[in-house]
Amino acid sequence: MHTPLPLVMLPGMMCDHRLFTPQIEALSSERQVLVAELNGFSTMNELAHDVLENAPECFALAGLSMGGILAMEVIRQAPDRVAKLALMDTNPRAEIDEVKAARAEQLARVERGDMLGVMRDIMIPRYTHTDYPNPDIDTLCLTMAANLGEQVFINQSLALRDRPDQQQTLANVSVPTLILMGEDDQLCPLDRHETMQSLIPHATFSVVEKAGHLPTLEQPNVTTRQLANWLNS
Repeated sequence: MHTPLPLVMLPGMMCDHRLFTPQIEALSSERQVLVAELNGFSTMNELAHDVLENAPECFALAGLSMGGILAMEVIRQAPDRVAKLALMDTNPRAEIDEVKAARAEQLARVERGDMLGVMRDIMIPRYTHTDYPNPDIDTLCLTMAANLGEQVFINQSLALRDRPDQQQTLANVSVPTLILMGEDDQLCPLDRHETMQSLIPHATFSVVEKAGHLPTLEQPNVTTRQLANWLNS
């Protein structure tokens, strides 16, 4: 009997497995679903090495936001181990100077003990669709951040700030690929995803209506269906 491919999921910044709860519940009945912890390192290189150390030998890989950025580094390091790739609400480019400057201000606040204030004031208001606010998702995101803590925020911020451009990595991707985004993603807008599609022309590109940066939670049924179709393709 054919054993379904294991799925490794990589969450966004200051998120954990709860970012993918609807997908885990729906997909784990058919296959092993693992969610990596992106907590202990401050470079994409080290984070990817850690994911690979703890992943099955061959697996499907899905990442959202920072998790998508990390997924690109994982497949760059071990293209022979990633059998399918899903990139959700993410960005293949290196961080620009304007964002680095804003990140420096955030890090300064966090180092003064105001990490939850940064999440509440700056990060979380940009997570969901502008026209479809979801206080429950806001609360969950703040809870996940509180559970992970200040040092994880610092480590992840440094990894994002210093990440490499991955456009050449994507140009070399040959495995079945899903590119998915919420229609009102304020952090990783449409042009980032169009760039990824141009680099991986065989990829399936899906825009989820009534979702922003977190379609796994905002529109879980639609997102799960898209992931299931990708896994079964």
